[in-house]
Amino acid sequence: MTQKAPFILVDGSSYLYRAYHAMPSLTNAEGLATGAIYGVINMLRKLLRDYTPQHVAVVFDAKGKTFRNDLYSEYKATRPPMPDDLREQIEPLHAVVKAMGFPLLMIDNVEADDVIGTLAHQATDLKIDTVISTGDKDMAQLVNEHVTLINTMSNTTTDVQAVHDKYGIAPNRIIDYLALMGDKVDNIPGVPSVGPKTATKLLQQYDSLEGVIAHADEVKGKMGEKLREAAAELPLSYLLATIKLDVELDDTPTSLQLQTPDNEALLALFKSLEFKTWTTELVRAGNASSNQGVSQLDSSSSTIKLADPLIAPVAPTEQHYESIVTEERLQYWLTQLKKADLFAFDTETTSLNYLDARIVGLSFAIKAGEAAYIPLTHDYVGAPDQLALEHVLTLFKPLLEDPKQHKVGQNLKYDRHVLLNHDIDLQGIQHDTMLQSYVLNSTATRHDMDSLAEKYLGRSTIHFEDIAGKGKKQLTFNQIAVEQAAPYAAEDADITLQLHQTLWPQLQAIPSLEEVYSKLEMPLLPVINTLERNGVNIDIWMLQQQSDQLAHDIDKLERQAWDVAGEEFNLGSPKQLGAILYEKLELPILKKTPKGQPSTAEGVLQELADDGYELPQIIMEYRSLSKLKSTYTDRLPEQVNKTTGRVHTSYHQAVTATGRLSSSDPNLQNIPIRSEQGRRIREAFVAPEGYTLLAADYSQ
Repeated sequence: MTQKAPFILVDGSSYLYRAYHAMPSLTNAEGLATGAIYGVINMLRKLLRDYTPQHVAVVFDAKGKTFRNDLYSEYKATRPPMPDDLREQIEPLHAVVKAMGFPLLMIDNVEADDVIGTLAHQATDLKIDTVISTGDKDMAQLVNEHVTLINTMSNTTTDVQAVHDKYGIAPNRIIDYLALMGDKVDNIPGVPSVGPKTATKLLQQYDSLEGVIAHADEVKGKMGEKLREAAAELPLSYLLATIKLDVELDDTPTSLQLQTPDNEALLALFKSLEFKTWTTELVRAGNASSNQGVSQLDSSSSTIKLADPLIAPVAPTEQHYESIVTEERLQYWLTQLKKADLFAFDTETTSLNYLDARIVGLSFAIKAGEAAYIPLTHDYVGAPDQLALEHVLTLFKPLLEDPKQHKVGQNLKYDRHVLLNHDIDLQGIQHDTMLQSYVLNSTATRHDMDSLAEKYLGRSTIHFEDIAGKGKKQLTFNQIAVEQAAPYAAEDADITLQLHQTLWPQLQAIPSLEEVYSKLEMPLLPVINTLERNGVNIDIWMLQQQSDQLAHDIDKLERQAWDVAGEEFNLGSPKQLGAILYEKLELPILKKTPKGQPSTAEGVLQELADDGYELPQIIMEYRSLSKLKSTYTDRLPEQVNKTTGRVHTSYHQAVTATGRLSSSDPNLQNIPIRSEQGRRIREAFVAPEGYTLLAADYSQ
């Protein structure tokens, strides 16, 4: 028996905790915490969009102890109690889950894992493909040809091959693996000091936990001693780590069906929780008084007003920022980053010029409110000892180049350039908060981190000028004292992570915008990065010839203007030009300046030129040619990079309201194409031998 849509099992308890730690500390007007609720619901909506399931269940842990406490009284004894601001979210979350039409299961004396394991096992017997949505590594023991895990927070899927790739063992040996390592969180004993690599090595050598125990005498050194000391308790650890497959249930995989949502209840809940975007979707789609199905919750939202973003008014009140200056802490953070599903990342550098910039330090954040900065090349009198740049980059290169290690940043295109300057090819770029903000509201004038932090997090950040100064005396980052630089740099990573946790759910709530972001803007980022880095060849000799010709034409126009005016004057002086146009030639005054003077602005002169007045026509052409000369034929050769021999512009994804690209330093998109001179300038952009230049544009 097979079915098109898989049977979906949601580990509600796992996602509740993960959302609690990942989402900003949202509260409604009554002070009820709502961040975890928002995160879990958002995950459920994504599952509905991705799978359109018919058979589904959301499973939570029931209150009280389980059979594992009977097996081992110390099971989970060291876990801290559930935080009050998480506990208060459970009941309203359950209410929303039910209102969305999801069957919700909680079974006494077992954990959610056991209920999920039992249902997945039943589905496998029926040859029903099952997807378990979870962030719990223990669930890997359930993977088989019909059972796959998905982590919606990291967008990672785990099938049989993925288990082999990640753990080096088959899914049916995951329990053995967990028993050997133990679990400090759940207080499962295991073997002290046995980590993932050692557990995998032992199982690859001796096949199973039984084999490891049987050959414990062969394991040498301190590891062998610890293994032999722990051998008696390993069967217990195995039992505690084993997910039950035989829980007595009233439901079956085929009886658990997605129901029609109770939209009236959903509307009341969303209003109470102050989830504005989802409330708006329901109201504007007319769902609050209809039974049109849960898919309507994810309908195209082109009519939804985005002027009122979901703001996280309560950011973490405490920040724990660390400056990493020892090998021990460096290794600790490197290990934590490797374990993370997603981490925020930023570089501090010597220059804003992406080809010249060199790394001064790196900052990272895994959890909101916690971040670290690695100072590397701060150089000033009295600067403290820092870890060696090349040593740190050698350690971090595999992490930064691993496409499976997902990263989020603010304008990561720049950071990718900086790392390439150090021979590191940044991969795994999963999210960019600048682009998230831009897609949500392309008409906003600013998408920089400081502005976004104020807008979405209600937080005032440390500005660069606060630590570097202003004007001619402004310091470069390597000259800033480490004790000042560290909080600034760590905050950059922390705020970036918090912005992602706020903006990404908003994008996911509007499928049309999520598609633009995920399928257009994010894939475009590395492409633009490559275009910038490659640069473009220009024919300097051709531009010099054009510049000489433009100078001749400009001089000729100047003399023509003098002839028409009957005297010499400075064509670039608004005052002198105004006197000639309006006093001597008595041309009509179409507009005045704020100070009451007749205007010589471009729009006014163009209107006079269109009306047939000769001098304005000459002035307009004079201005056009002067701009071409100063901006392009004279300037472009000066902008050729001495190392590459090419011109390297900066392309901007998050500037124009219409979604098109713009460029600066130099501005390439505004080279005129209608005039003969403009077309000649474009001819100076040449492809290397064997290549062709391709012109492309968005259709708008």
